[in-house]
Amino acid sequence: MLAPSRTAASRQAVGAAAAIGYIFLWASAFVPSRILARGAPPLTILSLRFLVAGGLLLAGARAARLAIPRDAQSWIQIFLLGVGGNALYLGLNYEALRRMSAGMGSIIASTNPLIMAIVAPFALREPLTPRKILGLLLGFGGVLIAMLARTGTQEARLSDVLLSFAGVAAFVASNILYKRMRLRPHPVVLNGGQLFSAGVALVPAALLFEGVPHIEWTAPIVVSLLYLVVVLSVGASMLWFWILHHGEASRVSAYFFLTPVFGLLIGAALLGERLVWLDALGLVVIAVGLWLVTGS
Repeated sequence: MLAPSRTAASRQAVGAAAAIGYIFLWASAFVPSRILARGAPPLTILSLRFLVAGGLLLAGARAARLAIPRDAQSWIQIFLLGVGGNALYLGLNYEALRRMSAGMGSIIASTNPLIMAIVAPFALREPLTPRKILGLLLGFGGVLIAMLARTGTQEARLSDVLLSFAGVAAFVASNILYKRMRLRPHPVVLNGGQLFSAGVALVPAALLFEGVPHIEWTAPIVVSLLYLVVVLSVGASMLWFWILHHGEASRVSAYFFLTPVFGLLIGAALLGERLVWLDALGLVVIAVGLWLVTGS
């Protein structure tokens, strides 16, 4: 029988590994997302991804006999969560990723705790402490450094950066709505429902802006879509539910500063995106800013 201290240390190690693994998966999404955004109609492929992933999760929830809401109010809230947290968030980011680098996309996405810290005093009545203010200044300063490193290229045009930030703002709005929900379905049902709702919401937008879908199913497109559906939308969600169930959610915040690090390194390794010395400086500044904002 393991000693209590050894058992606790083992649990902490597993919790830390799960949190870092989740953040790695989350950051890795920007590489296949960039491939899809440049190789297929972005809204169409996003809608397909959400419909398949949401359908799989809802089918699993039904098979597990989890309670699925039947009232209109619950589904309106789930639909709004899907529109903000997936359809707008990723729809705007996919449009930006048609030109912006995957690494820069992961950097901007990592600022969602910073944006949340700005709106939390008004939306959730959470105080904006001096520590958080300093973290905000550093975090957004680090983003500016990363943009400066890409001056004169198509990797971080101001219009694409603003588009990506608008997507993150929609994601933050979705999180606020989630926190205000009094009655929440089982996490699997909630995630499946909001993903499927996002897919439904994107269908008319895809037809309006992209017309009748035409996708060339090349190997990179198929592999990227499968990765995002199976590994991200389903696998990472299940990992998140495990983290919540075991009370390790705070660890995700503790290691959140690794998101832009993973994003830049994966983009460089798989897509050949360039890294410069200003990236290291920007990452350090962002990491400190995120630590100040998300730390206790």
